[in-house]
Amino acid sequence: MTSLRVRIGMLGLVLLAGPVAPTTAVAAEAAPSVTVEEQRLDRAVPREILERSGFDAVTRHFTRALGAARSYTEARKVVVREGAGLWRRAVDRAQGRGPADGDLSRDDDRPLYWARLGMTRDVRTWEPSFGLTDAQRTSLLGELERTSRGQDAVRYPAGRRLKRVLLTGFDPFTLDRDIRISNPSGATALALDGTVIETAKGPARVETVVFPVRWQDFTEQTVERALRPYLSKVDLFTTVSQGRVGRFDVERTNGAWRGGFPDNENIGVTGTVPVGDPASQPQWTTTTLPYQAIVDADTGRFPVYDNTSVTEIPAGGTEAVVRPDGPTEGSTARAGGGGNYLSNEIAYRATLLRDRLGLHDVLPGGHVHTPVLEFGAGNTDPATGAVTDPGFVQNRVDIIAQVRAIVAVALGAQETPGGRKTDADPTD
Repeated sequence: MTSLRVRIGMLGLVLLAGPVAPTTAVAAEAAPSVTVEEQRLDRAVPREILERSGFDAVTRHFTRALGAARSYTEARKVVVREGAGLWRRAVDRAQGRGPADGDLSRDDDRPLYWARLGMTRDVRTWEPSFGLTDAQRTSLLGELERTSRGQDAVRYPAGRRLKRVLLTGFDPFTLDRDIRISNPSGATALALDGTVIETAKGPARVETVVFPVRWQDFTEQTVERALRPYLSKVDLFTTVSQGRVGRFDVERTNGAWRGGFPDNENIGVTGTVPVGDPASQPQWTTTTLPYQAIVDADTGRFPVYDNTSVTEIPAGGTEAVVRPDGPTEGSTARAGGGGNYLSNEIAYRATLLRDRLGLHDVLPGGHVHTPVLEFGAGNTDPATGAVTDPGFVQNRVDIIAQVRAIVAVALGAQETPGGRKTDADPTD
């Protein structure tokens, strides 16, 4: 890769050559800058996580491979290959395949997150000798995001012997509060991708993808692009994110409102969730997961709740009020059961897509909030605490196992392969 040192050296040679003919003044080209997320890479905790997982080697290899590209076409091949390789390596590590490479537990989702940021930072700041337009750089970054999140790696076997499940997770977030944070939904995605779950109605193949915690990506409809090709082919889908302390929630209702909490770029956005065809956009969408069956089942150590609460502005009103039993007719959304952050938004977008594809009555789908992934006793200070501990690992392992059990229950509650359910009416 072209380095800053080389560019400065070339400038020195020009100056030593003496005066040159006057030329028309041109504005200096701004050097590419890293994002807020990528800036966190230079802190001690991300470096430790990468070193203790062996994923620091991933970014070094990517830097060399990208630097060897001699054209945009070659660079694109590198990005696609290495992005997909990062996703496969993270999934393999989580599922016990290949060497562990370091002493972090295999269930840890954080190496994938920080290694991806190292790769996006390389692409964002790369200045190859052949030149790279803004559009080309943006395209490379998009390819890297999709491939390293498993979004183009969803594969289901042919035939109907296996049921098909699509599950989504998220990156870690609130990193300025505690940069050690892991996201159990992302860890679950890595642990379950490509696995087969035994259910009361037979085996089910699970495919997973992971999404960023960034408002702009959602505005650009990354969720719809990733899910649309598969929703008509699956028997069940669930979006998953980290929610409340000590409990799971099956969110009954999702709202069309962004509440403004800062994302991983420290950007907050408030307003109606932006979707295609806003004229037909509903204020609320509902789960079609068999929530009563899930709540009644013994799926693990954490209690599971059917969460029906929302925050709305009633029809004709001006002030937001909490409704424990769901929205009232004609109300305006201010928070779904899962709040008004990106967990609510992914649930809203996925279920709205389900409905617009005409699948509401045949496809079980909705959102599950996991418990907050907590560190063990005595390791609660972000400034001095360790990046992992036995309690932290056990909590994550237990959450992953319980999500797997919840998916099995949800599939077992289906009456037919078409997805009709007997356990609950999701429009109650």
